[in-house]
Amino acid sequence: YVRGSPAPKITKFTMGDTKSKFPYQALLISQEEAQIRHNALEAARVASNRVLMTRLGNSYLLRVVPYPHTILRENKMIFGAHADRLQDGMRKAFGKPVGTAARVKPNQTIIEIGVNENALEVAKEALERGQDKLPIPCRIVIGKAPD
Repeated sequence: YVRGSPAPKITKFTMGDTKSKFPYQALLISQEEAQIRHNALEAARVASNRVLMTRLGNSYLLRVVPYPHTILRENKMIFGAHADRLQDGMRKAFGKPVGTAARVKPNQTIIEIGVNENALEVAKEALERGQDKLPIPCRIVIGKAPD
C-alpha cells in the first residue's frame, strides 16, 4: 500500500479541435513492452503538439492514450562518510513515491493524431518528434480514421 502518489506531470491528454471529425489518423505505436514515465509522456506530447500548432493552427486532434497509473518508488540511499548511520540498507525498503508511469504493451497506441489529407506529412513529422522523447522503439502508422 502506497500512501499518496505524486500527480502526473501530464495534465492535458486531448488537444486541438475536439469537435471536428478528421478523415485520416496517424498513430505512434509501441514495439516493446515498457513503462513510460509521466515526464516522458509529457515531453512527447509537447514536442508533437508544437509541430502541429505551428503548421496547422487548430485543424488537428492530438490524443495521448496511456494514463500513468503505476506509482514509482525509490529507496533513497546516502553515500559518503558516516552514511551508515542514516540508512538501513534493505530493511523496510518499500521506498517513497517519486513519480508515475504508464505501462505499455507491444502494438499499443501511445499517441494518435487526427488530421485532414493535406496535413498527413505534418502529422508524421510531429510523431517523429514525439517518438524521440520516448524510451522505447515505436513505429508510425498512417491510415483512414475509423468511423
